[in-house]
Amino acid sequence: MNPERSLLLIGATDETVAKARRLGLHVLLLQHPTKVTAEQERLADHVEVVDYTRWDLVEPLVKRLHDAPGFTAATSITEPGLENAARVNDLFALGGTGYEVTRRFRDKAVMREHLAGLDPDAVRAAPLRVREDLDAFGERHGYPFIVKPTDATAGIGVHRLDGPADADRVWAEVRRLSGTRTDRVSTLLLLQDFLMEEYLDGPEYSVESFSSAGRHVVIAVTEKFTDPAHFAELGHAVPARIGAAVDERIRAAVIGFLDRIGVEDGVCHTEIRIGARGPRVIESHNRIAGDTITDLVHSVYGIDTVTLALAAPFGLAGELPDRPEAHGGAAVRSVVGRPGDIVESVDGVPEAQALADVLAVRISARPGETVRPLRDNWDRLGLVAVTGEDTTAAIRRGAELIGDVLKVRTRSPGGRPGLAEAAPVSERTVIRS
Repeated sequence: MNPERSLLLIGATDETVAKARRLGLHVLLLQHPTKVTAEQERLADHVEVVDYTRWDLVEPLVKRLHDAPGFTAATSITEPGLENAARVNDLFALGGTGYEVTRRFRDKAVMREHLAGLDPDAVRAAPLRVREDLDAFGERHGYPFIVKPTDATAGIGVHRLDGPADADRVWAEVRRLSGTRTDRVSTLLLLQDFLMEEYLDGPEYSVESFSSAGRHVVIAVTEKFTDPAHFAELGHAVPARIGAAVDERIRAAVIGFLDRIGVEDGVCHTEIRIGARGPRVIESHNRIAGDTITDLVHSVYGIDTVTLALAAPFGLAGELPDRPEAHGGAAVRSVVGRPGDIVESVDGVPEAQALADVLAVRISARPGETVRPLRDNWDRLGLVAVTGEDTTAAIRRGAELIGDVLKVRTRSPGGRPGLAEAAPVSERTVIRS
């Protein structure tokens, strides 16, 4: 095994390991006991099964692996592995993003504090420690405002307070979630600290970018559809239906943010809203996007951000153009049902997957499960990702598939039959200014 072509990969899917191998890399995989698969063990050159979120367990392992067989790059493109991949970069001076910058991405409170010292227009935020903090933040900064965990994903535990009357309800939820790993939360993420921050109005977008030696390339601007009450993601569409002026403002805002946060290399996924004060960052991650957005981007722009992230540390990634060109459109539509209904059956998955315009089908619903109220991404029943001649066509095509081809049948406690459908999204017109 050649150490110069060896990658330490902290957490991965089967697909990620396969893509690393297709690049000709040797893969040393640290995988969590709940995530390891036979396919990963077959594909990787070496597998260590360990709770890779714990540095006390990871550090002695990586020291041994660095001695033999050796590796010259370490990375993670999954949220729970980011911090320890950064620690490995620092420990062996491998280059790539280090712990200090990664922590700014991972901890939303650290990010807000860092930006407050650099940007006079930074989003106002404060840690939430006691119930009275909610009243104080509302009095100082006004309503509405947001409460959310500092280091969770998928919209877990995000609440909007529209006035003082909401404080008791939100505080009760914060207390309930703090320190837990519930069935609705990834087992690798522990909810601990919460943050209050001003509410950002306007339509939401995500920005997929790649940085190399401090040069930031915006690959795609993704149109996002979220639930207005709890911010669960209902759909995504590429390219976003925006005019050239808005596109330019988004690119400038995200590039400025990445500069201020200090990242120089790798993929990033940044979420923004465009309101009365222009584009403002909600949060950002130094990893690939979830919800099959990577498939949308690959389909429309021909750029595989997973492969890009793996290839870059070895000089195997070609230079990207300043503005990658879009070809067609692609969209993700979420599958939802009536809260309280029982899932009876799931049909049509193989048929949907076989269609030429379908990129991905992911159904989490299982017969016998109860449909939950839509509070975060874990409450959805699944999603489909499709292509179209343009963004609007792809959005509509995804909705057609859900119910016509992909059928998740439900029944209410009283016996009324139901059929899951595509989560409703706004018929947004092109934003030009």
